[in-house]
Amino acid sequence: MFDFYRVAACVPQISVGDTDYNTDRILEKISEAYEYNAAIIAVPELAITGYSCQDLFFQNTLLEETKKALGRIIKSTRDRNEVIIVGAPFVLEGKLFNTAFVILKSKVLGITVKTYIPNHHEFYEKRWFNSANDLTISSICFKELGINIVDDDDDYEIPVGNGIIYDINGSLKFGVEICEDLWAPISPSNTLALGGAELIVNISASNETVAKREYRKALVKQQSASLICDYLYVSAGSSESTQDLIFSGHSILAENGVIINENRDFIANDYIMIADMDLGKIRHDRLVSSTFNDSAAFSRDKINELITLKISETKLPDSDGEYVIASKKPFIPGTKAKRLSRCNEIFEMQVGGLVKRLEITGSKPVVGVSGGMDSTLALLVCARAIEKMGRNPSDLVAITMPAFGTSDRTFNNSLELIKALGTEPLIIDIKDSCIQHLKDIGHDIELKDVTYENTQARERTQVLMDYANKVNGLVVGTGDLSELALGWCTYNGDQMSMYGVNGSIPKTLVKWMIDSVVENDIFPEAEDVLRDILDTPISPELLPPDENGNISQKTEDSVGPYELHDFFIYYSMRYGFGPKKIYHLAKKAFKDSYTEEDLKRWITMYYKRLFSQQFKRSCMPDGVKVGSISMSPRGDLRMPSDAAVNIWMREIENL
Repeated sequence: MFDFYRVAACVPQISVGDTDYNTDRILEKISEAYEYNAAIIAVPELAITGYSCQDLFFQNTLLEETKKALGRIIKSTRDRNEVIIVGAPFVLEGKLFNTAFVILKSKVLGITVKTYIPNHHEFYEKRWFNSANDLTISSICFKELGINIVDDDDDYEIPVGNGIIYDINGSLKFGVEICEDLWAPISPSNTLALGGAELIVNISASNETVAKREYRKALVKQQSASLICDYLYVSAGSSESTQDLIFSGHSILAENGVIINENRDFIANDYIMIADMDLGKIRHDRLVSSTFNDSAAFSRDKINELITLKISETKLPDSDGEYVIASKKPFIPGTKAKRLSRCNEIFEMQVGGLVKRLEITGSKPVVGVSGGMDSTLALLVCARAIEKMGRNPSDLVAITMPAFGTSDRTFNNSLELIKALGTEPLIIDIKDSCIQHLKDIGHDIELKDVTYENTQARERTQVLMDYANKVNGLVVGTGDLSELALGWCTYNGDQMSMYGVNGSIPKTLVKWMIDSVVENDIFPEAEDVLRDILDTPISPELLPPDENGNISQKTEDSVGPYELHDFFIYYSMRYGFGPKKIYHLAKKAFKDSYTEEDLKRWITMYYKRLFSQQFKRSCMPDGVKVGSISMSPRGDLRMPSDAAVNIWMREIENL
């Protein structure tokens, strides 16, 4: 469902060399994984015998008992649709190999063989095992394996090697590599992924030493990122021999550079780690990545050597994405430390972009300050840019333009903030000019419609532009990513500037950007007023305040909650998901906040405005991209202004 597939990393208790005991524990873990509807169930490297058998691997008794154990596991899967991946030592062509048996519905789909055999530090696997490169066969008949399944006389060909892609009914393509293969400069997974594998499963036995866990985690993250894949890593647990080493049972699922799940205990054993993959993300990113596709073309000869095994007679268990991480605020890091770091990086990028523009133009930054969060962030960027350039704070031209909807709170906050940043506010009251304009066009001033509102927005922009001409200035825009996505801006009003510093920052992040300025003590003299601005409701302030002088016009009452729209923006723009999948994720993320009808209402609003307001984005001003999404017509969103929204609306109607 929605390209979700569940995986299970099973780390059983084992007894080194006791294949009966180990097989019992493996089957118990597999049965537990069935209860979770896991489609892929992986058990560590050499789990049937234990990784740490050393010279016992040469004992015929151990190798023969391994075959019996494999027979039990294979037979147990007869009526199941899950893929089982289990590690075992196995003799092929008279040589011993470290293998992963891939099993489905009582059949061995393939035998993946370890390529890189370590012979350094504490690992001396070359004493026992050969490399996949030593194989002279690419397949073997099941009966030649010597695995006895009493009631199954069927014989069939099984691919063997390090280049097998398992294609399950066209729904999931995966490949397998074993432990050290990941550490190699060019791993089997590189070719497997370029050949189409969306999931790489690594069954491993990695011992623990100081700092190795973080290194291993970084390695898995990087491999999943460079290959644009899901990478499942399952490692042998602490019940392995502790004669010279300790094994930690470190299991990880990484998805395109993001850790989706990992076991938390530093030294672990006898557990199952469950996680849901979202292959829709992988498929989208591969679709749009010319680098990935060029790499596949460059590696065409190696890819042509792969074996793609198509299995059409089964359907993997469905996953509803229960374990998919769907944060309410996908643009905002989950911890304070990460959030402050991220926001500080973004702030410096904003400042750096503006510094370059001011250096080239030799101009002063001119910004309209309303007392709201967007203009506050833009003003802070301008002040920091002036500071970085070693210029006098008075070079910052900050104009506040009260009109019909300006409240005392926002007006006073704008003045206080401007002064706290070391410059003097310029107050230009635009009420009279707006009244005159409304008279000129024959509009009743009592009619508080869109003309009434946009008159103020355009008058403010005209004042900013003309004043910039007067002082050799450059108008710095305040509009953010969310407003651009929704078109919640006045064409040739606040939609326009000479440089837009907030253009790729979503509304839900703006608040935290300002908070980080406070927390990082960048402008300590402005802390109090910044905290009050953070508590001010979001409003364009284009309608008169209420009888108590408070803001009467709240944006989210009209256009919808920005936390929802930013959620919709993230999944539609970053991953190309359609309304049906986004709605499913939104129900999961916001189950305690919004009804299903609320979600349908606002996702409808989002798509309608996304399409109908593209013309405003087609001529948006310059501004640097700071995150994964930009609405710039010169960058991430090259979209026709007259595209039809019909098929997206039909998908919403059928939710």
